Amino acid sequence: MSLGLMVVFAGAVLWLAALTWPVAPAAAAPPVQDTTPPTSSPLSPPIMVSNETCLACHATAATTRLPSGEDLYLGIDPARYAASVHGSGGYLCTQCHTNISGYPHPPQQAQDLRGYAIANYELCKTCHADKYELSKDSVHQTALQAGNRQAAVCADCHDPHAQGRILDQKTHQPLPDAHLAIPQTCATCHNTIYEQYKTSVHGAALVDAQNPDVPTCIDCHGVHGIADPTSATFRLNSPSVCAKCHTDAARMDKYGISTQVMNTYLADFHGSTVTLFEKQAPDQLTNKPVCIDCHGFHDIKQASDPQKGLHVRENLVAQCQSCHPDANANFSEAWLSHYTPDREKYPIVYYVNLFYQIVIPTLIGGMVLFAAGDAGRRFLNRRRISTPPAAKGEKGA
Repeated sequence: MSLGLMVVFAGAVLWLAALTWPVAPAAAAPPVQDTTPPTSSPLSPPIMVSNETCLACHATAATTRLPSGEDLYLGIDPARYAASVHGSGGYLCTQCHTNISGYPHPPQQAQDLRGYAIANYELCKTCHADKYELSKDSVHQTALQAGNRQAAVCADCHDPHAQGRILDQKTHQPLPDAHLAIPQTCATCHNTIYEQYKTSVHGAALVDAQNPDVPTCIDCHGVHGIADPTSATFRLNSPSVCAKCHTDAARMDKYGISTQVMNTYLADFHGSTVTLFEKQAPDQLTNKPVCIDCHGFHDIKQASDPQKGLHVRENLVAQCQSCHPDANANFSEAWLSHYTPDREKYPIVYYVNLFYQIVIPTLIGGMVLFAAGDAGRRFLNRRRISTPPAAKGEKGA
């Protein structure tokens, strides 16, 4: 008997034994993600087969050749799976692979590796229905529906056989290791952007210093419901995305960064115009600047960076000139760098503001009092003149 026939025979024996072996009900397994409520599967109920039965064959490195000529890897590392969020949660292989009900397995229908991933990503919605629903409105799903087979599906970001826990079960926030790994996950498809991000003030702090305060890709773009970053809506909402971190005093105070970015932006001509435009034409692109027009997005540099930092006078003038070609050094000096003037920062502007805050109400209040007094005096004089003479005679008699 050849080695191949022996493997097939052994698999068949193990599969038949598994069908008669008692296995704990899958419903007893804990949820994979604490934020993902278990839902009923629209697919056929899984066959209760122990993972040991599957691993009897799949623990060995093996591949099958697809019609495209690509090899589909069939091996599963038992240790990695056991350590994964699925394995440690006690999930069975057949809870995902519900189309397998016996041995030999059903013929593989996928023509290539990409087709295999696309054909199987909907299996994830059995347990992760909320994430699946969010992804249906994402830019990835839109591209997939439009025929782009390279658009990301679940398994492109999450290896189902090795995925570790992502969220802290108490805070529901990404765990430190998961937070650090996010850009590298996105880099699988968006490597050019990742290379830019690594050199930015945000990326360098994350990659080089493992700083948990800096944003990763999902902090700006979201996770499963990723919006189209080229849309007018995304552009108009981008100041709010930046403000989410930059108005957080607990985070910004560590680095001496102003938390008045949103207030100062909305108070100046740029922010006021964008706000009005957003209310009148939210689906149209505006040519008025938002944060990313001045600071960049994936390659944002530290304010003191000699090449691109906006605290460097020459860099600021050059940035202003991208929209205002005639701008000179005096033009950019008028910008207060998102700080509200006070006695220490921009004291001249602060005292001029204070002067007007006192003088203008005093003048207007004085004018109102003068006008009210004059009107009252005119009213009394008019009543006195209009009093009938006869009434005066009667009083005299």
